[in-house]
Amino acid sequence: MAHQSILAYARYRYLKIATAAVVVAIAAYAWDRPPNGRYGGTWLGYTLGTVGALLIFWLLYFGVRKRRYASNAGMVQGWLSAHCYLGTTLIVIVTLHAAFKFGWNVHTLAYVLMLVVIFSGFYGVYAYLRFPRVMTDNLGDDTLQMLLIRIADLDRQSRQLALSLPDSINRLVLASAQGTRIGGTWWRQLRGRDPHCPTTAASNGVQIIGRKLAGEQAKTNHQLYAQLLKKQELVARARRDVQLKSWLDVWLYIHVPLSIALLVTLIVHIVSVFFYW
Repeated sequence: MAHQSILAYARYRYLKIATAAVVVAIAAYAWDRPPNGRYGGTWLGYTLGTVGALLIFWLLYFGVRKRRYASNAGMVQGWLSAHCYLGTTLIVIVTLHAAFKFGWNVHTLAYVLMLVVIFSGFYGVYAYLRFPRVMTDNLGDDTLQMLLIRIADLDRQSRQLALSLPDSINRLVLASAQGTRIGGTWWRQLRGRDPHCPTTAASNGVQIIGRKLAGEQAKTNHQLYAQLLKKQELVARARRDVQLKSWLDVWLYIHVPLSIALLVTLIVHIVSVFFYW
């Protein structure tokens, strides 16, 4: 099943369920008129809190479920669709559970963590719907490994061409071959570019120096310049691929740890509620 169909899974089954759940929660909240005012300790507050907690536990289980493709519990795409829509309902359900009352306590901390996890999940949905298509457009029929092989071939050809050219050009070509980096640090991967890229510097330098050359050297320099431009384009595509993969991964470094923190805080919240009950 295509990624684009995840949100529309089974004719928007889970969007309809989520919408119905939100409507019921809002209607119950509007209908309920507790004598001591609305708060999390009323019958409706406990009901919404229980529903919210069960939803959170179930959604956290998805992290385990999505890796078990052989399970009979349902298609992974269906679980992901439910994860997206039912997770979003928590914004309404838990807010109504708290009756819009917040403070400097573990209960509000759990609420804030829940919101951060949900909104990081929104980014995850966007990334997994958009980035794979962009990655395919960027690579075409190539793979990252194929791009790296072609870059290495261009380096060899460029160094061979540079042998008959001035030393200044040889130094630029050597720096391009030895100094061009694809990937590297986490920050460099996310940026997807190198403002001081040796290949860019080499192509610019070769073009400038080439204006002073004539005859066979000028012809060879033109061939070298064309090779460097090809390499520059391949390097940009390779960096873009690494960048997109990094942005696909980076949200997990936020979403998963915060989900674990939410689980711990939620348990503390529940225990403290029953302790003071």
